Amino acid sequence: MKWLAGAVLLLLAGAALRLGLLVYAMYTLLGILLLGRWFTRCWADGLEVHRECDRTEAVPGESVVVEVTVRNRSRFTIPWTLLEDYLPAEALSDSPARLVARGARLSLVRLRPGEEESFRYEVECRARGCYPIGPMLIETGDLFGLHRRFRVAGEPHFVLVLPRVVPLDGYDLASPRPVGEIRLVHRLYEDPTRTSGIRDYQDGDPLNRIHWRATARLGRLQSRTFEPSVMAGATLLLDFHTGALAGDGAAVRTELATTTAASLANAVHQMGQPVGLISNGRDIMDRMRAEGWNHAFRTRGQARERVGLEKRSERLRPVLVETRRSADQLGRILETLARIEPTDGMAFPEMLLEANSRLPRNTTLVAILQQVTEETAVLLRSLQRRGFRMTAVQIVFDSREAPEWAQGPDWAGWLIAAGMEVRRVYDEASLARLCSERCLR
Repeated sequence: MKWLAGAVLLLLAGAALRLGLLVYAMYTLLGILLLGRWFTRCWADGLEVHRECDRTEAVPGESVVVEVTVRNRSRFTIPWTLLEDYLPAEALSDSPARLVARGARLSLVRLRPGEEESFRYEVECRARGCYPIGPMLIETGDLFGLHRRFRVAGEPHFVLVLPRVVPLDGYDLASPRPVGEIRLVHRLYEDPTRTSGIRDYQDGDPLNRIHWRATARLGRLQSRTFEPSVMAGATLLLDFHTGALAGDGAAVRTELATTTAASLANAVHQMGQPVGLISNGRDIMDRMRAEGWNHAFRTRGQARERVGLEKRSERLRPVLVETRRSADQLGRILETLARIEPTDGMAFPEMLLEANSRLPRNTTLVAILQQVTEETAVLLRSLQRRGFRMTAVQIVFDSREAPEWAQGPDWAGWLIAAGMEVRRVYDEASLARLCSERCLR
């Protein structure tokens, strides 16, 4: 644009001063500029991108093979174009890297009309997550370097890397256990379809409890008694608030927390019992762009920013997978855990209050925590007093190596004092023994 404006000004000055040579030179320059701009637009718009991935779902350690084909469907030869298939920069640059690309994602080619150029590369998935592969960043320009055009083309593919699932050594967590069936000690919840006997009427008994035949036979009001209901399955409460994840080894603890949730969900599902998930994390799909895969830009930086994820998400609702028993329930939970990411939008106590009406009473609530405030402990205790069966699992990082005087306050003591089962996970080896050993009472 600056070249064009300068050429027009010089043309006007030459015409005003009757400088014929200058006017001729500016006419020539304007022609080159306009033709270069037109050809650059045609070259960029004439490229068609097609991408194929051999899989859209993987586990850590697996690789995805990507093959990209770019075709020139215009009538002109494109003298040069720089092609780059986009991968999320933060996943490539993290330490350790979550994605590792092998092969050529960047290519400089010359394409005749109707000609195609293909290149192939592999992406090794080293950590769970949802990663966009693509779109293609295209850069081309005229032969004089006066114009450059940047374009984003080809919708991205999304690869879902599921969290690691660790087989648990036995599903029987020490009583009270967060998986398996539990017969309630207190008859807070009773099954009205299973009568266990009769007793004298007590003030407050509803009329539908009265056993009229026994009442007529004995001459005084009698009420039915029922067998206590049975608790089966688990609802996992995963704390993914950034405040709770802060500190040493945050990345390791975050991945260990998702692995713990995935492994417990797998154990419960394998037993044929209902399982669900509630978390205060954020679904990364809330930050995925729904459009913008076929636009032109003036700079490469603008193009890169456009194809990346949205910076923020205004979601303030818990991520929820309803507790149920179905063949595909485990798949839903694993996919949700793959997409979840930490957020500062909702603390764990706020999540429990928000999801209070969705908490099932017929399953054990398993809280997967890293740091617990007094507010969290009080709220968990209040849930237990209301009849919920609670178990807490603490994700710990290297605390076994720290001397006793260097460790923080034993928040688990607050939960143990309330009669809550508390267990600790240090690594995947201790996770495998989670259901067969009692860690804390």
